[in-house]
Amino acid sequence: MAFEKNQISNSNIDNDEISLKEIVIKVKEWVSFLKTKWKTIFIAGIIGALIGLTISLLVRPRYKAVTTFAMEEDKSSGGGGLSGAIGLASSFGIDLGGAGGGGAFAATNLAELMKSRLLVEKVLLEPITVNGKIISILDYYIEFSGLRKKWEGKPSLNNIKFLPGAGPNKFSILQDSIIREIHKVLIEKENLSITQKDKKVTILFIEVNSVNELFSKIFCENLAKETSNFYIETKSKKAKINVDILQKQVDSVRNNLDGAISSVASEADNVYNMNPAFNIKGAPSKKKQIDVTANTAILTNLAVQLELAKITLRKETPLIQLIDRPILPLEKEQFGILMIVSSAFLAVFLTLLYFVVGKLYKNLIS
Repeated sequence: MAFEKNQISNSNIDNDEISLKEIVIKVKEWVSFLKTKWKTIFIAGIIGALIGLTISLLVRPRYKAVTTFAMEEDKSSGGGGLSGAIGLASSFGIDLGGAGGGGAFAATNLAELMKSRLLVEKVLLEPITVNGKIISILDYYIEFSGLRKKWEGKPSLNNIKFLPGAGPNKFSILQDSIIREIHKVLIEKENLSITQKDKKVTILFIEVNSVNELFSKIFCENLAKETSNFYIETKSKKAKINVDILQKQVDSVRNNLDGAISSVASEADNVYNMNPAFNIKGAPSKKKQIDVTANTAILTNLAVQLELAKITLRKETPLIQLIDRPILPLEKEQFGILMIVSSAFLAVFLTLLYFVVGKLYKNLIS
């Protein structure tokens, strides 16, 4: 039994040695075969590198602009001086309310809000100075993107312009369709990216990529600015309307009070050294004095309401803090050496694969 086991063990070792030898021999055969093709493989690598170089020269580099900003709003509903202010306001029949919740401005919704046509269009219609001329960012985009050249020979598009600050109601159907198509291009993931790295902190990163360095910078900065303005205006709109109305009322009552005070003084001059027997002549002065007293009381109440409304406005106005802004020169993304090396490697790999498959096929049919 022991002799048989030793015999089987020696047989397995011999088989393993034979298999390993066969593998080594096969590898040497393939290496020798490929060495005979080294000129073709080398030429393929050179051609691949030239193709990569051509691509890197033809494809325009892209510039990345990044803006970081934080949004903060006081969501506390009471406590401290504000609770006292709200209590005092309620005594005058004023409902100050409180700061609203997230809604459209929740961090998860801000990315879609920034990509909305409303905000993108506002950014594109802002003015920019190029070569001493003030044009809209949209016209600048049309120029450097090559759209203007593509439109040559088309009368309906050749002379089309977008004036800075123009409202959407002033645009034709053709202009609206152009803005719609450009909007679609700009909000694509490779062109515009809005991310929030930490859900616990409302810090947003706006990244804009384009083939024009100046456009990337301006579009990125202005998108953050327009979002901030829209956010603040919407969140504090109701409180601001209340402040404006109260301010007009205060101004109106103050004017009436000033007029009443002047009238009292005028009537007092008219009855100076008046005979006490003629009390009727002092009636107009007393009436004006009543107007002064009434307007003084009304103005006092309105002034209190105005100050409380201003407190509410400050409470409901969110804080937008710009942390980082893009600075020229921007980070440039270009194929360069990586494209050349990758193309050469791919060409060599495909050539080797061609020779290997060809030899295997010949061996199979022979």
